[in-house]
Amino acid sequence: MEKMRSRRLLWQIYPLLVLAIILAVVAIGWYFSTVLKQFHDQDSVESLRARAELIALQIREHLEPSQQEFINDLCRQAGVRTETRITIMLPSGEVLGDTREDPKRMENHGSRPEVLAALEGGVGKSQRFSRTLQKDMMYLAVPVIADSRISGVVRTAMAVDEVNSRLVALRKQLAVGGVVAIVLVSILSLFISRRITRPLEQIKQEAERYASGQLDHRLRISGSSEIVALGQTMNEMAAQLNERISTIDKQRREQDAVLSSMVEGVIAIDSRQNVLRMNPAAAHLLEIDPDNVVGRPVQEVVRKAELLSFITAAMDSERTIEKDVLLFRGEEELCLQAHGTMLRGMGEESIGALVVFNDLTRQRRLETMRRDFVANVSHELKTPITAIKGFVETLLDGALDSRDESEQFLKIVERQVERLSVIIEDLMSLSRIEQGEEHERFDLEPEKLAEVISESVNDCTVLAEGLGITLKQELDQDLTSPLNAPLLEQALTNLLENAIKYSSTDSTVTIRCYEEDGRAIVRVCDEGCGIEAEHLPRLFERFYRVDKARSRQAGGSGLGLAIVKHIVQIHHGRVEVESTPGKGSDFIISLPLVS
Repeated sequence: MEKMRSRRLLWQIYPLLVLAIILAVVAIGWYFSTVLKQFHDQDSVESLRARAELIALQIREHLEPSQQEFINDLCRQAGVRTETRITIMLPSGEVLGDTREDPKRMENHGSRPEVLAALEGGVGKSQRFSRTLQKDMMYLAVPVIADSRISGVVRTAMAVDEVNSRLVALRKQLAVGGVVAIVLVSILSLFISRRITRPLEQIKQEAERYASGQLDHRLRISGSSEIVALGQTMNEMAAQLNERISTIDKQRREQDAVLSSMVEGVIAIDSRQNVLRMNPAAAHLLEIDPDNVVGRPVQEVVRKAELLSFITAAMDSERTIEKDVLLFRGEEELCLQAHGTMLRGMGEESIGALVVFNDLTRQRRLETMRRDFVANVSHELKTPITAIKGFVETLLDGALDSRDESEQFLKIVERQVERLSVIIEDLMSLSRIEQGEEHERFDLEPEKLAEVISESVNDCTVLAEGLGITLKQELDQDLTSPLNAPLLEQALTNLLENAIKYSSTDSTVTIRCYEEDGRAIVRVCDEGCGIEAEHLPRLFERFYRVDKARSRQAGGSGLGLAIVKHIVQIHHGRVEVESTPGKGSDFIISLPLVS
């Protein structure tokens, strides 16, 4: 991956600070320069006015043409001392005195705007090019008032260049001060930027330690509250990340333990048909070293064409597929039931397949044994029947004429009939319950349901403790139903034993008793592997077994749930099952209450 280009935070912050300082100083300098110019212009005007009014006071008694020489000398002397051009004129505009020029050669100034304003009794101001001095001048004129009338005008003037030169000098000083301020504040900003970025540099270094896996280390940051809060957040993040990694590692170990302890073989394949996981059971069935398969193509690991074809089909199928596969391990033939399902990612796309193998070899043998059992039962039935038939034919052929022989034959027949009766009675007892032929023979008496349930729980306690299962009772002690206590106890014991056998270690089997809609409800709940929906309709059939290799113990007659069903029917009740694969099953018995 291309490394991201970046600059240190210091050199991102510092130039911006310097730029902001420069802009601020320029803005402040421009503002002060504008204010300074306005102030300087106003000061120049006030200075000209003060000089003009002072001259006006001095000459108001002498403002006559006969005093022209005195007035002219006064203008020259005052102009030299104040560096100001002073012009004194009569209301007619005739010039009586001037600092620079001979009044007699000067033209009439009565039309000058500042003079006109002064003749009106105000203060006249004007700035224009002087043809006499050949440069821009600032003029200010005030009236000379004697005996309550305007007897003349005093005008003071100053070259604009002189005013501007002083302003330029002040602006240069202001500019030098601004540059010095920029330099000093920039240096200060550098230190401030370093102070700001130093904790961030420390946090970066610590974050690199976290990235390398040192999550037990903790930051110790001082500084602003935001930086301290960031350090605390980093510490909390590291603690949580450490905890989550520990949890994931624990889950991975638990997953490995579960896969290792499973009797079913499990193989996980990715989308490129490489092996992701294989548990020891699958490795044993396929005679493969499980430590040397991860990441390898499944074609190199599994050398069975039928199984490879099934794995490929599982990766392409939208639904779970199932198939019985025959394998040979040496001279031993194995019968495997394979279940394959597509693995999907977050976006429902295919990311591989999961294949689970159930070794049905022993189960197939048990089925053979069950068929042999039926054959043996048939043989046991046939033997006494054959004997009875033979002796009856002998008696009919004339043995009845001999009392001793007939008694001997009849005793033999009697023994064979008794033997046949025992065999048939053992088999028919279940058949009679299933067909409901003996419903009326079972006496139903009002009994406390909680007492019968407690007896069943006591009967199953040893089995549950041996498998590490907790039995929990939640019973309504007041519910009474018409019961045959031994028979219902047998049904509940069957359900509890099934729940215990199909539950995992350290789980809980709960039996509840409560009233609902005017009936007594007994619910046996386990946290086992659950039952697929396709098996539920036939679950209570005689000899029906869920063939998913989930039973803890092989064998059994397959009559337990059928017995439960018909015992419940004897009690005028009904039994149902609710199951979620992977979460457990609930067997619910509904019984009438004593009115």
